[in-house]
Amino acid sequence: MSASSSMVDWEVAASLGARLAGDGPAVSAGEAAAVVAELRAGAERSTGLVRDYTGLVAQERTAPVLVVDRAGWVRANTQGFQAIIDPLVTKLSEKKGPPTGLAKAIGSRVTGAEIGLVLGFLGSKVLGQFDPFFEPDGRLLLVAPNIVTVERELQADPTDFRLWVCLHEETHRVQFTAVPWMREHLFSEVRALSESVEPAKLTEDVINRLVDSLKGGGASLAEVMATPEQRAILDRVTGMMSLLEGHADVVMDGVGPSVIPSVASIRKKFNRRRQGVGSLDKILRRLLGLEAKMAQYRDGAAFVRAVVDKAGMEQFNAVFAAADNLPDKAEISDPDRWMSRVLG
Repeated sequence: MSASSSMVDWEVAASLGARLAGDGPAVSAGEAAAVVAELRAGAERSTGLVRDYTGLVAQERTAPVLVVDRAGWVRANTQGFQAIIDPLVTKLSEKKGPPTGLAKAIGSRVTGAEIGLVLGFLGSKVLGQFDPFFEPDGRLLLVAPNIVTVERELQADPTDFRLWVCLHEETHRVQFTAVPWMREHLFSEVRALSESVEPAKLTEDVINRLVDSLKGGGASLAEVMATPEQRAILDRVTGMMSLLEGHADVVMDGVGPSVIPSVASIRKKFNRRRQGVGSLDKILRRLLGLEAKMAQYRDGAAFVRAVVDKAGMEQFNAVFAAADNLPDKAEISDPDRWMSRVLG
């Protein structure tokens, strides 16, 4: 049992999240099998396309590609949340002992239900995700029902849209497997955050605020982790994630025209869809931090394009040579500053 299970009933979170996410669009068994096969083939094909465009050579399928339903995505992300929260809960338990009795049982179920609500919403939206917390090397998740839903909404060519999604998500798998230190670096930053919290100052309120941050309500993660050291770590992580998201967007649009006939139409419709969500959806996205996620795509892509335009792809790839070469949050907004520091 994970340390955080004393505060969050992860089974409640997973089961409620799966129910709320639903099954997705109605498809026949034959159509479902065809979608799964095409997504697997698209991910396989994308490996070489990403390599040829970026120069990054992924290890041979050390991180598996899994085509999942919404429930599978929800469960995978409860595991990821556990990995983030467990170190702090372990520290708290060592300090004052784990919660017990009725309060523990009720509180953990309530918190599990709240996280389940968030995962249920996200589980109906996410097209794909690289999950770095899966041992030993992570895993790539492609959420088939959501991909089918969006391609129908956009009236996109299904084969083109599926390969377009695979290009973006496979770029993330390549980033973490072609750059062996990347995954451990992310874990080291997570560990650094937990280690930066002094046991004497660690209270159950801090854990609850962190859980609230993951749920999308209350304080932001930056407000929970309030010391200068913690803010510096978060700035590094923000820079790293913006780079990875923007890089994937640049790759999918750079490779797309040569292999996806309708890529220009897909991108135009997809961007319009991002902007055209309803007011309730916009509120939820803001609460869940998805507006910041969209900024990561935009700012990270602008950074990558600026460096590649000025220095070329080979020089840009210096960003993957060592952890010290990653841009921080400030450098993402100032590519020249990063080039001066890293490229000289």
